Amino acid sequence: MSAALFERLRERAVEIHVEDHLRARLHKGDTLRVKLGLDPTAPDLHVGHLVVLDTLRAFQDDGHVVVLIVGDYTAMIGDPSGRSETRPVLSREQIDANAKTYFDQIYLVLDRARTEVHSNSEWLGQMAAADVLRLMGKATLQQVLQREDFADRLKAGTPIGAHEILYPFNQAYDSVAIRADVEIGGTDQLFNLLFGREIQKAYGQEPQDIAVFPLLEGLDGEQKMSKSLGNYIGISEPPEQIYGKTMSIPDRLTEKYLRLVSGLDSAAVAEVLAKKPRDAKAALARQLVKRLHGEEAAERAEQDFELKFRKRAIPEAMPELGAADPADLVSTLVQAGFAKSRGDARRLIEQGGVRINGDKAVFDARLKDGDVLQAGKRNFVRIRVR
Repeated sequence: MSAALFERLRERAVEIHVEDHLRARLHKGDTLRVKLGLDPTAPDLHVGHLVVLDTLRAFQDDGHVVVLIVGDYTAMIGDPSGRSETRPVLSREQIDANAKTYFDQIYLVLDRARTEVHSNSEWLGQMAAADVLRLMGKATLQQVLQREDFADRLKAGTPIGAHEILYPFNQAYDSVAIRADVEIGGTDQLFNLLFGREIQKAYGQEPQDIAVFPLLEGLDGEQKMSKSLGNYIGISEPPEQIYGKTMSIPDRLTEKYLRLVSGLDSAAVAEVLAKKPRDAKAALARQLVKRLHGEEAAERAEQDFELKFRKRAIPEAMPELGAADPADLVSTLVQAGFAKSRGDARRLIEQGGVRINGDKAVFDARLKDGDVLQAGKRNFVRIRVR
């Protein structure tokens, strides 16, 4: 099985470091401790997380130990990866509330009995000032500032909080604390994972191998899927929402979603991709609901979508509109050009001439990313919430 696991990693990972070393350990049959860090900056997981969760499940099925690190301590610093500005610091209460919902969702994929869970406050919260200084003495400031996001902000003259420098040190020390053999993450985590190797060596440990995986674009088709950007499909969302949101992704992303998060093998993916683009996307939507909520829920979601969209002749292709204020339906109708004034927009709603996803709209409706806004019989626009 280890050979099959390595081939799966090679097929899906953007980069494996050090490839030969990891292959040799798997071939020997070593039981590896495989780490994933989770930053509880939002209360729910989205389908983009399935890319790494599926990989962890493959390690579990091969007999290895998965170690999840909930970054409750590092979340109070904020991960600067990919950030063009300092991330707001979360309170202890926000972090605890966000972390509480993680694990029911994670165990939709992982085997609870074969998952080890830690909060990194277990060790980072116990460090004295002298311990922190010793940790920071294991690397140089030049090494940390090589990070692309730090380098870009320095070049642009954008402030970098001094506390942000601690983040890569603390995440790296997580690998020391649990004696990680392998760490996985998205491509935006490459620096952090490589830095973990350096800190492990500084503490006299064998450095972890790492594998980084593609980031899944969100509903807008441009930026990575993110709760904070509002372009996500939550894995705990109702089946109808998962199905509908999936149907709203650009056609060019269907193949990537199928390969990375559908849970289908390569033969099944090829079979789906042989269909017409609309049918392939519908098969993807049904499969995502099925793996998260079951076959019956997938069937109901599909029927609900067909009833709302196809039977009401909602077109599959339509212009998109970045809503200036998703909570103000009246303004959005004016912004879309469906009404000449706010008064005109109000009359349109009162007369039942406005629909959202096929349902009659009410004044206090809040538009979500991917919603179809309709005015009259022929005016359609897909809402994008930035």
